[in-house]
Amino acid sequence: MKLQVTKQRKRWWAISSILILAGLISMVISWQQIGSPLRPGLDFVGGTRLQFELDCSKNDCNKPVDIASVRTVLEEEGLGSSSVQEVTGQGRRGILIRSTPLDVDQRTKLQTVLSEKIGTFDPSKTQIDTVGPIVGQQLFSAGMLALLVSFVGITVYMSMRFQLDYAVFAIVALFHDVLITIGIFSMLGLILHVEIDSLFIVALLTIVGFSVNDTVVIYDRVRETLALNPEGDIDNIVDAAVDQTLTRSINTTVTVLLSLVSIFLFGGETLKYFALALIIGFSAGAYSSIFVASTLLAWWRKRSGKALPAVVATSPEVSDSPSIDGNPKSD
Repeated sequence: MKLQVTKQRKRWWAISSILILAGLISMVISWQQIGSPLRPGLDFVGGTRLQFELDCSKNDCNKPVDIASVRTVLEEEGLGSSSVQEVTGQGRRGILIRSTPLDVDQRTKLQTVLSEKIGTFDPSKTQIDTVGPIVGQQLFSAGMLALLVSFVGITVYMSMRFQLDYAVFAIVALFHDVLITIGIFSMLGLILHVEIDSLFIVALLTIVGFSVNDTVVIYDRVRETLALNPEGDIDNIVDAAVDQTLTRSINTTVTVLLSLVSIFLFGGETLKYFALALIIGFSAGAYSSIFVASTLLAWWRKRSGKALPAVVATSPEVSDSPSIDGNPKSD
């Protein structure tokens, strides 16, 4: 049974609109509460991150850490605006504190007072990182510039390889993927106090590259079919292109997601939310390539009467012999 995506395009667009709208609402609420659409991490705002883990040979690690006592200590030390999270998992029990920049004496004093309140820490597992606010701003600016350059580069490439309307809708699909990923992390920031760091920018760039690859595969098949049948119904042509590439898209996405889920579950705290961002973005990318980019192109071509083949660099004669992926290929 063929997947006829164009007949239910409004349903696919509605699902995307709901997800994006929910994310935008979350970003507005986040902006009102913390002055930012996402909860920025140490990499962007600067400050000190301290992670202390209890020594389980001297403390009962089965009991949760008294976060209220930790906050009391922070307020007494003039660090009441700091964020506190409990660190748990695989026999670990500790706390993660993000605060304004602290010097060595302040960090030592804070560690001593906390140890007296909640238990002895394991010095071998103590982690302390400090980032200046200027460095944080530079990281954010560089990340945004890299994301902008990637969008411009993809637009130029798609315009040269296909046509301008192909490029426009490919970029719309990429914005779709980025907005959904950012929106979900905004919700996680509000609900679970999840912060973003420089790895989040890396994840967005990776999502953009992965998503446009799926879109190019579908658009390439649409272009080839239009070259052979320029008078054909654009909805049927797009449906056929999606159906011919669907197995490939699903297999590629599922294979990547299996690896990312493993990283999310077993990769440790550093890579946990990086993997989660990729899982969300790659899933959104597969969805947008199949249900958004393709249906938008069909809708526009039918609306504008431009259901004409784009210029194909290869010969217009196409054989029926299968290519390596099992689909027809050009001679």
